[in-house]
Amino acid sequence: MKPTVFSLILCATLAVTSSAADTPPNLLFVIADDCTFRDIGCYGGQAHTPNIDGLATEGMRMTHCFQCAPMCSPTRHNIYTGQYPVKTGAYPNHTQTFDSIRNITHYLKPLGYRIGLSGKTHIGPKNLFTFEYSNDRNNPDMKAIDAMMGECGESSTPFCIFACSNEPHSPWNKGDASRYPPADVELPPYLADTPEVRDAFSRYLAEITYYDDQVGQLLSLLKKHNREQDTLVVVVSEQGNSFPFAKWTCYDSGLQSAMLVRWPGKVTPGTTTDAMLEYVDVTPTFVEVAGGKQDPNLDGKSFVDVLTGKATQHKKHVFGLMTTKGIINGNASYPIRSIRSRTHKLILNLESDQLFTNACTKSKEYKSIVAAADAGDERAKWVINHYQQRPPIEFYDVVNDPLEMHNLADHPEHHSTVQELEKELMAWMKSQGDTGIPTELKANSHKPQKQAKKNNDNKKKSGNRRKRNAEKPATTNGK
Repeated sequence: MKPTVFSLILCATLAVTSSAADTPPNLLFVIADDCTFRDIGCYGGQAHTPNIDGLATEGMRMTHCFQCAPMCSPTRHNIYTGQYPVKTGAYPNHTQTFDSIRNITHYLKPLGYRIGLSGKTHIGPKNLFTFEYSNDRNNPDMKAIDAMMGECGESSTPFCIFACSNEPHSPWNKGDASRYPPADVELPPYLADTPEVRDAFSRYLAEITYYDDQVGQLLSLLKKHNREQDTLVVVVSEQGNSFPFAKWTCYDSGLQSAMLVRWPGKVTPGTTTDAMLEYVDVTPTFVEVAGGKQDPNLDGKSFVDVLTGKATQHKKHVFGLMTTKGIINGNASYPIRSIRSRTHKLILNLESDQLFTNACTKSKEYKSIVAAADAGDERAKWVINHYQQRPPIEFYDVVNDPLEMHNLADHPEHHSTVQELEKELMAWMKSQGDTGIPTELKANSHKPQKQAKKNNDNKKKSGNRRKRNAEKPATTNGK
């Protein structure tokens, strides 16, 4: 019997539908630089972020997303490798992975993807991270991204693009700060109120808005190329800003991140999830979405089931580590390790017998806080004491004290919880080959020779500073 016209049309339609269903989506990952998540509009912040807020209505907003290390290079290696920093060797800042470490380019290229990284890099070695690179003064190159989207459309090639902004990293000189008059800025309660801090915070908020505009430009490019419906979009805020108690610390202001995901047909618009997930989960998630096989050696775990509504939980604990070795004005060795459950955070300061220092403590904003403290400002005194003089153990109820301002480590009623979290943290460190202080001391050992020399010079300076500060007493309470 000859097929009817209707049956032929039906078969053709089913074939096209099946082909479309089997085609992996494009992937667009957009990341800020030094942006505290809670300063973004849809997370309750003051920054004007209409494009990011729009994604929250078009997709899913994560309320418990974290990265492992609160500074740029380890954070980005986390994302691209799907592994925690000590295991890859990329736990100091401005560093690179061991040569044996695989990354997302190894997983997606065999699946037919073109993989671009446009903007800030901070990863290495470059011969292993084989992205198609482009940048515009350390920011996403919109022309290059436009061209790549167009070329992929013409060749029917899926793309994975990482658009990496340099905003709102200091010196906060982009955007329209007049939108945020310093006198009207609401400072977090853990910051001292000085004119210098207010002025800087105003410019910082303006630069978040500048980043939001970059997000808008990228979304417009998807629309221009008619790729909105077949592209999974992820927008994140990276680690926290460079004011006290955020970047370079293991508090939530340093480790927690915004994450918005839009995936038409898969993610229900206007939803939120409190599932705990980490940046190491990005690579395995993208591999699953692309149709690839999961690498059992990865620390990360795909959260596709969270995105599609099949799961409401993902991880019981998330982990953090901070390495000061090699950072600007950093201690020669001030290892910090942390573990967080949904309700509590444990932080171990493994060498707390010294003043905690970094680029923040050299800034004019911090110096203004020191001056205010010297003049008798009690809030400024609290900031100086709690930021630079840490106790060996910090323990916080992050539900009732989300800004982690009240250390409960010496409260007897929390003793069993502290012990339980410490046991989990020690097990995680062991799984990573992290021995704490010895691991810190050998940081940067596989850096390029030029960078290693620079770090050795910094080590000598930091070592002298540490010797001078070693006899300063550490606090036993507070942050």
